[in-house]
Amino acid sequence: MGRLADRRVVLGVAGGIAAYKAVEVCRRLVDAGAHVTPVLTAAATRFVGPLTFSALASEDAHVALFDGPDAIPHTRLGQQADVIVVAPATARVIAAYVAGLSDDLLTATLLATRAPVIICPAMHTEMWEHPAVQDNLSVLRRRGVHIVEPEAGRLAGGDVGMGRLADADRIIAAVERALTAPDLGGLRVLVTAGGTREPIDPVRFIGNRSSGKQGHAVAEEAAHRGAKVVLVTTTDRATTAGVDVIRVDTAAEMADAVFARSEEADVVVMAAAVADFKPSTTRDRKIKKSDGIPEVVLEPTVDILAELGRRKRAGQVIVGFAAETHDVRANARRKLEDKRVDLVVANDVAEPGAGFEHDTNRVLLIGRDGTDVDVPMSDKREVARAILDVVAPRKGMA
Repeated sequence: MGRLADRRVVLGVAGGIAAYKAVEVCRRLVDAGAHVTPVLTAAATRFVGPLTFSALASEDAHVALFDGPDAIPHTRLGQQADVIVVAPATARVIAAYVAGLSDDLLTATLLATRAPVIICPAMHTEMWEHPAVQDNLSVLRRRGVHIVEPEAGRLAGGDVGMGRLADADRIIAAVERALTAPDLGGLRVLVTAGGTREPIDPVRFIGNRSSGKQGHAVAEEAAHRGAKVVLVTTTDRATTAGVDVIRVDTAAEMADAVFARSEEADVVVMAAAVADFKPSTTRDRKIKKSDGIPEVVLEPTVDILAELGRRKRAGQVIVGFAAETHDVRANARRKLEDKRVDLVVANDVAEPGAGFEHDTNRVLLIGRDGTDVDVPMSDKREVARAILDVVAPRKGMA
C-alpha cells in the first residue's frame, strides 16, 4: 500500500480538455492507497463520463448537488476529506472559489471543508496570463491554498504555450506534501522582506525595486509548515494568518527589529533588499529645484547579514540572499564565506521573469555543507518551498 493509505481524497474535476488527464490522477491516487471520491462539474462530464471515474475510484463519481440520495453531499464530503485536489481547475472554478460562490457540488464542497486544498489550473495561455486569473490565484495563496502551476506544452486546438495541466507526478507529490505533518512545527522563524528606503528629505529617498514578494512567500510557507513566524517588512502586502508582521522603512529600523528578535529565532531568512548606503544627513524640508543641484553624501548602513553571522549561536540557521547581475554562483559562494551564513539564495535579477517585482523567480541555493541546488523558474511560493526544504533537515526536522 502506498504513502496515501487510507487517506480520503476528494478529486474535483472541472470542465476543460485536461479533464481526461484527471483519470490518470484518480488511478494513481487509488494505487497509492487513497480513498478517492470524484466530484465532477456538469461541464466536466462533456469531456469525460462519470462512469469512467466510478470504475477507477473508491466510490461512485458525484456530479449533482441536489439529485443524489444525500441531502447535503457537500458538507459530508468537505468534512470527511483529508485533502481536496481540483485537477483540472478552470478559470471559472478558481473565480467562484475566490468569490465564495457555491453554485455546484464542487464549489460548495470547497467552501465546506477545512482540509488542505490543492488547485491545479489548466487553461489556454491567454486565460492563464490574464490579470484576473493571476489575482485570483494570489488570493488563494494568501489563504493557504496550494497551487500546482501548469506547464508549457500542447494545448487544445493545436496551440502551444503555458497552461497545460501539471504532470500527474507533480500533482501526486503535492497531495503527499499537503498530507505530511508540518516539518517546521515548533520552530521560530524570522524573515525580512522588501526594500529599505533611506530618506534624502521628506519627499525623496534612496531605494530599490524590491517588491517583498519573495520574503512574504517565505514567511507564508514557513507558517503553513508549522513555524512561529515573525516578518519584518517594508511593504504593505497582505499576509496570511499566523504571521506576526513588523513594518519598517529604513535599514536602521530593520536592523533594530531584526537584532531585537534574532537571538530567539531558530532560523533567520534575510530576504529583504537592504540598502548598502544612506545619506549622511537628511534634510528636514523638501529640497527645491531652485536651490540648485544638491550634494548627497553617502555613508554605509549596518550590514545586518554580516552581524547576524557574527552573532550566530549554535544550532541557528542563517539564510542570506544575493541579488546579482553576473557571476551568480561565484558571488554567492563569496557571500556565503564573507557573511558566515549557512545558505545563500542567489539569483540573476537581470534575467527575464526573475528577481524584483516579478511573481516568479529562478534561484541558486548554495550552502556551507556543499548544497548546490538550481531551482528553475517557478512561482515565488514554490521557490520559498524549495528554500525551506533545504533549511528543514539542518534543524533535524525532515
